Amino acid sequence: MTVIIAITGALAILGLAVIFGADVVGVLVQRSVYADLDDRTLVQVVGRGHYYADRRMPAIGIPATILTALTAAAAFLWGSLLTGILSSVGLVLLVTWLLVYARFAKPINTALTAAALADEVPADARALQARWEALLPLRVTLIGVTIALLAATLALI
Repeated sequence: MTVIIAITGALAILGLAVIFGADVVGVLVQRSVYADLDDRTLVQVVGRGHYYADRRMPAIGIPATILTALTAAAAFLWGSLLTGILSSVGLVLLVTWLLVYARFAKPINTALTAAALADEVPADARALQARWEALLPLRVTLIGVTIALLAATLALI
């Protein structure tokens, strides 16, 4: 039954890698690009980016989260105590990532999306973007460690 752990874990890693990559691009590239834009362009680019991402990324993130939970359950059932713990800690970190997103990032996404679609520039557009960008190192760390823990789980089965 370790094949179930292998399949769910590998698919979870693939899904989480998409989200991890998007956050890493935010850290390495987008922050610098956005700093060079005027406020109107910033709101249009960021707001419309969130518009599409908030509609499309759940199709990746929800299955990846479910697969992470299934991996943790399967690792306890058919793996070892260690693989169960590793994948469960990964699940806790992923849920933490989701809470950070829902509590802090999503409201910013919503505000910038609404402004972009209304062709408005909020007075606090730069402050909103700065708060969103400040979350990126934490998000990258949480999801990166989750991926590493799932990979360790797979290595140990």
